[in-house]
Amino acid sequence: MGGADFLQLDPAQAPPGSLTAWLAEEVRSAVSDGRLVPGDRLPATRVLADQLGCSRGVVVDAYRRLTDEGLLSGRHGGGTTVRAAWTPSPAPEIRPRAGAVRAAPSGTAGPMPGLADPAGPMSGLAGPATDLIDLSPGLPDLSAFPRAAWARAERAALTGLASSELGYGDPRGLPALREALAGWLARTRGLRAHPDEILVVNGVSQGLMLLARALITRGVDRIGFEDPGSFGAREHLRRWDLEPVPVRVDQDGLDVEALEHAGLDAVVVTPAHQFPTGVVLGPERRRALIAWVRSEPTSGQGGMPSRLVIEDDYDAEHRYDRPPVPALRALAPDHVVHLGSVSKTLAPAIRIGWLLAPAALRSELVEARYWTDLASPALPQLALAHFITSGGFERHLRQVRRRHRARRDALLAALAAHLPDGTAHGVAAGLHLLVTLPPGVDDAVVARRAAEAGVRVHPLSAHRVGAGPPGLVIGYAANTPDRLHEAVRRIMGVVGSGW
Repeated sequence: MGGADFLQLDPAQAPPGSLTAWLAEEVRSAVSDGRLVPGDRLPATRVLADQLGCSRGVVVDAYRRLTDEGLLSGRHGGGTTVRAAWTPSPAPEIRPRAGAVRAAPSGTAGPMPGLADPAGPMSGLAGPATDLIDLSPGLPDLSAFPRAAWARAERAALTGLASSELGYGDPRGLPALREALAGWLARTRGLRAHPDEILVVNGVSQGLMLLARALITRGVDRIGFEDPGSFGAREHLRRWDLEPVPVRVDQDGLDVEALEHAGLDAVVVTPAHQFPTGVVLGPERRRALIAWVRSEPTSGQGGMPSRLVIEDDYDAEHRYDRPPVPALRALAPDHVVHLGSVSKTLAPAIRIGWLLAPAALRSELVEARYWTDLASPALPQLALAHFITSGGFERHLRQVRRRHRARRDALLAALAAHLPDGTAHGVAAGLHLLVTLPPGVDDAVVARRAAEAGVRVHPLSAHRVGAGPPGLVIGYAANTPDRLHEAVRRIMGVVGSGW
């Protein structure tokens, strides 16, 4: 059986012979606790049955039970939606300090630098000017961007746009998008949050910048960072005066014991799909990390946590052969910051992300967000809100998952045929995989030779500070199966059988 992003459903948790009752109870609980609200559309019965690996009749029966209870409503051809009501308690109003929200002085809202070049030391590995096959990790399939659906969402946003909404807007993000994101995160990531708890940012990079400023203000100048971990994100933190301290990653994710010994007060993790190894933070490590972040009492005004975990929800939406992994923030919302974006699901050019922080940090982050660039552009926010609430986002994700799975399978087949000495890791999810190489191989040399042959890949050593096995980090989402086969063939041609 598989699993569904919808409500983080994992059929392996169902009692034997009680799949229908289990599914009905899971949906019932989601309506009760507010993850599903009136008007939310449930997945089509065929779609959900396919994701759960069960018969369609199981889903039909579960939906029918809940419809009979009055929790759901459905009509032929119109889908199934939630009828029951649930009203979340509003978050405390966030007011910037006196004098903060005024017309910004000239130059305040200038352009902000983006994330450091994700290629970093690999940027010189350009290869030939023509016929370059770029297998850099983190590149989504931009050709799959839903142009027609997005255009419809933009038209709908413009049609319903009031003149007053063409102003600078709320620095937290427009209410329509925050409401849509609150429902989306509840359904797919297990996060219950009031819309006022969500801060819309221009991607994860801006979220890291805002958090770095907040930490520096509190005297924190060192932050734990996974090793291996993203070179680009590591350098981005350095740009904002935080020194990343490497913390070992193994087959179960971040080594929390090593984190404890490092004497740190904050750490950045990618628990859903660790970059670049692709491992999932294991259950015991999750519990240990939450125990670590809660082990120090709160300090300062407003109950500011003494320790902080920054959860980069990297690649959480892209999974193929395993159940979904719940967001870490759900376990400790007062100690964990959750960061996400549409850069890997739609396109980096959209420049929309979100940040959920502990209550003691929100006002400060909102004010810093305002003085950085006032607010995010309104039209993309409204278009994304419509794209989510209309079901377009979910349909898009289903389509690209099928495409990505086929490309992942093609890359694995090519590696098995041409590079049998390499071992693939992290293949169950994400947009890239890691291939570890035989001991003694210089992965930087392999990457350089591959670039000379017209293939760009990242050496694992570029994303690591400490010692470890050599490897190649290979992205597959942006290239067709035939191009992936050709890329691996070229790599084999330059390294030979003896590496």
